[in-house]
Amino acid sequence: MELFTDEYFMNEAMKMARIAFEEDEIPVGAVVVCRNRIIAKAYNQTEKLTDATAHAEMLAITSATNSLGSKYLNECKLYVTLEPCVMCAGASFWSQIGEIHYAASDPNRGFSRVSEGLLHPKTKVKNGLMALEAKQLLDDFFKKLRK
Repeated sequence: MELFTDEYFMNEAMKMARIAFEEDEIPVGAVVVCRNRIIAKAYNQTEKLTDATAHAEMLAITSATNSLGSKYLNECKLYVTLEPCVMCAGASFWSQIGEIHYAASDPNRGFSRVSEGLLHPKTKVKNGLMALEAKQLLDDFFKKLRK
């Protein structure tokens, strides 16, 4: 019996997204899992770091490669609360991430609307897990921002 499930890891990514929400960052969270163990956690920090590239996925990938001492993450899974953008998809390509699990689709900025070829050919993609919760958190954030 598997102790940790995809739901468990996506919930951990949601925890990171909630931290981003509380820090007035776009609420996206990510975790990288290797051999059923979380090796990296991150959330969007573009405002905090004044860095347009400080997306949750980018920070998590960097942390994971540092954790493993390798630039390749082919045995790892990335769990993220929002479909990665083109930049983050490119980073996942170069790190050869094994799997990407994302919750909510991003019809405006998500990689899948631009090209299917942005991910490494061996990367598996699963989506939709906890999509409603992730979308609700994003909607709440933008409602709060507009007030």
